Amino acid sequence: MSVAIGIDPARPREEAPRPLTRQPLFVRFWIGQSISVFGDQISALAIPLTAILALDASALEVGILTSLVWLPHLLFSLPAGVWIDRREHRRVNMIVADVIRAAALATIPVAWWLGALAMWQLLAVAFAVGALTVVFDLSNASFFVALVHRSQYVDANSKLSTTRSLSYIAGPTTAGLLVQILTAPVAIAADALSFVVSAIALRGVKVHEPEVEPSETSARADLEEGFRYLAHQPVLRAGVACTSTINFFGFFVIAIFVLYASRTLGLSAGAIGLILGAASFGALAGALIAPRVGRRVGIGRAVVVGSVLFPAPMALFPLAHGPHWLSGAMLLAGEFLSSVGVMIFDVNQNSLMLMIIPHEVRSRVVGVVRFFNYGTRPFGALVGGALGAAIGLRPTLWIAVAGCLLGVLFLLASPMPQMREENLA
Repeated sequence: MSVAIGIDPARPREEAPRPLTRQPLFVRFWIGQSISVFGDQISALAIPLTAILALDASALEVGILTSLVWLPHLLFSLPAGVWIDRREHRRVNMIVADVIRAAALATIPVAWWLGALAMWQLLAVAFAVGALTVVFDLSNASFFVALVHRSQYVDANSKLSTTRSLSYIAGPTTAGLLVQILTAPVAIAADALSFVVSAIALRGVKVHEPEVEPSETSARADLEEGFRYLAHQPVLRAGVACTSTINFFGFFVIAIFVLYASRTLGLSAGAIGLILGAASFGALAGALIAPRVGRRVGIGRAVVVGSVLFPAPMALFPLAHGPHWLSGAMLLAGEFLSSVGVMIFDVNQNSLMLMIIPHEVRSRVVGVVRFFNYGTRPFGALVGGALGAAIGLRPTLWIAVAGCLLGVLFLLASPMPQMREENLA
């Protein structure tokens, strides 16, 4: 199946839409999502700490807990995308997902207070929240285009990415304070509350969602259609190949970075925390300038630029040598610059994807895209860890950087560099 790039039928054409900050429905949606992602950063720290401090979990158990957050993206992205495309009212899907996520997280402090908290419950909650996040995100891919005018996709994605970056800065600090003052299980209640706020905000964001025609085909046929669309859409296909390549090799770095910084370079835990925190400021800067880069060079070229600026600074990691202040500064610079690049890459590519994919197949195609992009991550982490043990950490980092940079070749061999937002209207 091949669908021509053109006006998304989900959005009627409008003249000169008002700035997003003057659109009450978008502002309400933005506020709700900002609070929700801030809460996510609290749970990202509080849930593992609950396992460690309250349940004396082993390293293996913490590793399994972390993997269960990502596993649903691999297992459910494909069927969830098909299911969502067959149903109307994506906003309702999102509200229900928020409410159930809040309820699932709330069981942790309740069980802890009753003295009944167990490791199996943490594992079950992590998996359930991950699965519901898949439903929320894939529904949001279709709801977003009903809420935001296509000419403002990049601006809207930039605003959402900006607040997400701010949550990366303030969230872990807030989480640490809440854990210290209230204990880790009680801190998780803050994330549960954030999902309630998100659900309340979404209730008030009532927009016209395109009607869904009854499907005369099977779920399997719909899923195959999603794969066919990806296979025959050269820009989207190149973007997925590039992103999957970067994710696979990039998770080499994620798997061994802390070990490399601490054992090879001898940096303290505090220094490593500071270095990782710098990425949040880089991501904030990247989210703010991403729309400007897209307007200046074209949205397609901005994706190409981001695909290079994202992995290239990571070459500073294996180059790091010398005294602690120098090696730490090189890691910090690499993290900051790489985070700027990833936001230029993500904001522009996500916006371009929304412009290209027709509404009637949007959720299933996004599910297929997520299957590939997210599915490479756990495999990359596994291979990176194995390589680090076999050939050493520094050589593995060099392989990771070189592998990530290969991703740009898929974009250069596609129509991506010629894509400009004004030509897609």
